[in-house]
Amino acid sequence: MRLAMNVSALLTVLTLASAVSIIALILLGLRKALQTPPWTARDRDKVMSAFTIALIGWFLAATVSAWLGAYRADPGTMPTIQYALLTPIIIGAWLIWRSPTVGLIIDAMPQQWLVGVQVFRVLGGTFLVLYAMGKMPGVFAWPAGVGDMLVGVLAGVIAAAYARAPRVNPDLVMWWNILGLTDLIIAVATGIASSPSRIQVTAFDQPNVLITLFPLVLVPAFLVPLWILLHIASLTKLRRRAATANKPHGAAISHM
Repeated sequence: MRLAMNVSALLTVLTLASAVSIIALILLGLRKALQTPPWTARDRDKVMSAFTIALIGWFLAATVSAWLGAYRADPGTMPTIQYALLTPIIIGAWLIWRSPTVGLIIDAMPQQWLVGVQVFRVLGGTFLVLYAMGKMPGVFAWPAGVGDMLVGVLAGVIAAAYARAPRVNPDLVMWWNILGLTDLIIAVATGIASSPSRIQVTAFDQPNVLITLFPLVLVPAFLVPLWILLHIASLTKLRRRAATANKPHGAAISHM
């Protein structure tokens, strides 16, 4: 009983601390990126306020919902985690692709930062530890854990390579993003397939209960959509850079 309580407490601290650290890094990186022209102090303050409210509000909503058991999966019922997963991805992707202001923000963010912040993905190794403890099925833990650790380690390597030679290494960034998105798709698919629900298709001898409960449910409810949006932003920046490589830069910011 004490071991179970210690594991639960450790997972809570690790998950919440990781999410808070990532939010802080995103906001600090954004503030630093907006220090350069054409951003004015007024525009920077408006963007920072909007992003701070959006990120923290999203995190708090996901945390409270997770704590209240909104995403708990049970045999014979349909899962609900897809709502927490897909809603921010749809909204965020639409803003990245359609909002001129968000486009300017992506232009300001260094590519190596968009990639490097995902070093936190190495914490996916926690799934392998839980598998070794007999608390998580291998059909989920192995692909999700190994994939996340690989993507996290490569994030630092690719970010450093791009920072040294951005004109030489855009393909590395593109392929890393594809790898990262593939890892997340596999993790979500195996997570849903192995969790107790009406559509469970595997791991019946050891259902993936932990990933549907607080605190680990914050991984699919908050961290996974955040990682996906960072991948989309990175790929969008690559496309925008390629499209404007031979054009003068300097779009004005107005009516934010």
